[in-house]
Amino acid sequence: MALSGGGDSVALLHLAAAWAECRGRRLVAVTVDHRLHPDSAAWTAEAGRAARALGVAWTRQVWTDDKPAAGLAAAARRARHALLAEAARAAGARVILTGHTLDDRREAAWLRAQGGTLGRMRDWNPSPVWPEGRGLMLLRPLINLARADLRAWLAVRGIGWFDDPANVDPTHPRARARAAIAAGAMVEAEPLPPESMPATGVAALPAGALRLPRDIDARTLAAAVVCAGGGETMPRGHRAGDLASRVAEPRREMVATLSGARIIARDDRILVVREAGEWARGGAPVSPLPLGQAIVWDGRFEVTAATPGWCVVPARGRLGRLPPEDRRKLAGWPAALRPAAPLLALEEGVAPRLAVAAVTVRDLVRVRFAMATGETPHERDLGPPQDGAGA
Repeated sequence: MALSGGGDSVALLHLAAAWAECRGRRLVAVTVDHRLHPDSAAWTAEAGRAARALGVAWTRQVWTDDKPAAGLAAAARRARHALLAEAARAAGARVILTGHTLDDRREAAWLRAQGGTLGRMRDWNPSPVWPEGRGLMLLRPLINLARADLRAWLAVRGIGWFDDPANVDPTHPRARARAAIAAGAMVEAEPLPPESMPATGVAALPAGALRLPRDIDARTLAAAVVCAGGGETMPRGHRAGDLASRVAEPRREMVATLSGARIIARDDRILVVREAGEWARGGAPVSPLPLGQAIVWDGRFEVTAATPGWCVVPARGRLGRLPPEDRRKLAGWPAALRPAAPLLALEEGVAPRLAVAAVTVRDLVRVRFAMATGETPHERDLGPPQDGAGA
């Protein structure tokens, strides 16, 4: 669980510790020191004492990167989630608890009304950082509770907490939202998104592809394109909605691109794959494989080598050099998918291969899409741990 030391997270600490003790589960509290305030180290240490007083294991993560002059809040949020994911993976955890409340939902709604791009909160959704957060889910048990009620609950029990000065600093977007709501701005928390977005037809396709119904809703389509494209950020604004409307036009064949993905609509289905042509602008990903260590290639495949010397390269521009058996296998793939397939090479002068016994390639696209669309509604549905994470 994320433990900042503020009232929401301290309340979550006490509730989660009691829950874990009753059920024989191990709870690990993680405090991220963003190093944005001179007293952050002291606050972090106090959070550690609070966790240890309840018998909860505790660890500290520090954001050591240079701090950007612009977009600090977004950069800090991404860094925090990446460090939480790192700690969760090290602890063998699959679920990260956070102390977001009903007030956070209201503040996020206010920020979006001012033109902000903060995503909508759900009580259960994948870690928002990719690929660091692969295989990890966020759970927000307090998301329907008011912040004032949690603080009253703490006060009755004599439990203290600290308030981050950033919460009242008007240079911070979240502080401006709190001030506006406290001053009487009428903001309703947007309803929680539905638990699932049914989507079928992905299992029979080669790795990295999604085949979905043409009457797909905009939210599911946005999840599909970001998963197939290997990126991290969902398309914002009206782009996914506009594309969903175009895709839904009956019987019209069309091809479009969005968020690094190619969407091909034909008959009653759409095919969503990686847009390999995008590499012409930024360079195709070529990744050496450290021995025995999993890496994520192009945001779509987790690759591990059991023998040294291998490199992952894209099929684009190399299809003609594949051995006959690999060309026959790829011939059964959708043509749009073939250039974005991962190939393995020992060196540039040696013909690449689609797969070899010395290398394990795991498709992340479908796993990620299932998590993003609510098809893993419980911890037990998450499947085997990824990249060394324990059960």
